[in-house]
Amino acid sequence: MLTTKQHELLVFIDKHLRQTGCSPSFEEMKEALDLRSKSGIHRLITALEERGFLRRHKHRARALEVVRLSDDLNPPTREIPKFAPTIIQGDFTGKLPGVRAAVAAGAVSLPLYGRIAAGLPIEALQDNDEEIEVPASLVGLGEHFALLVEGDSMIDAGIFDGDTVIIRKGETAETGQIVVALIDRTEVTLKRLRRRGQSIALEPANIRYETRIFPPERVAIQGRLVALLRHY
Repeated sequence: MLTTKQHELLVFIDKHLRQTGCSPSFEEMKEALDLRSKSGIHRLITALEERGFLRRHKHRARALEVVRLSDDLNPPTREIPKFAPTIIQGDFTGKLPGVRAAVAAGAVSLPLYGRIAAGLPIEALQDNDEEIEVPASLVGLGEHFALLVEGDSMIDAGIFDGDTVIIRKGETAETGQIVVALIDRTEVTLKRLRRRGQSIALEPANIRYETRIFPPERVAIQGRLVALLRHY
């Protein structure tokens, strides 16, 4: 059964697709459901996808398909008091350059740039309309962004398909660190960086995959892994 918000979002997406021929943006969905952040929309879409109501087409921005509608709604049977935690106000933008403060203290909002291959490299998607809230303790100084992992080549490093990785932007990294690497200016992958003489090796953490070796001019470091989020 669907929650009230899941049902509202499913109906809104279906109506938008019928009227415009394309799926709504995260900003449009956030406003339609009167939510405070786009990360809430991301969680609703993931839940609808897992339950078989939505299908998300990979490698295409804003590509949602309604598989089926349902009137099977599961509203609360009684009024449940909302949890009202004590909020400690803080200006995180001043302490964390390049990161916007989220509504609740202790969290920051990062851009979520589509999916990144942890197997064979794929072209990175950059849907700048989408954001995700993460605990402020997961990020430090500097500019950060988030990526959804796709593939299983980093499972021995504890990184699984569907995980969200937090990346600190930067063009340099130490050998042995897990990095986002841009190959030939078109392909992006998540791998462990190794320096072998004048060459750069992008090493998987799964024996089923081979290490790929490139001359340095073919590889540009986009950032390094600093944290990981997982939904159960």
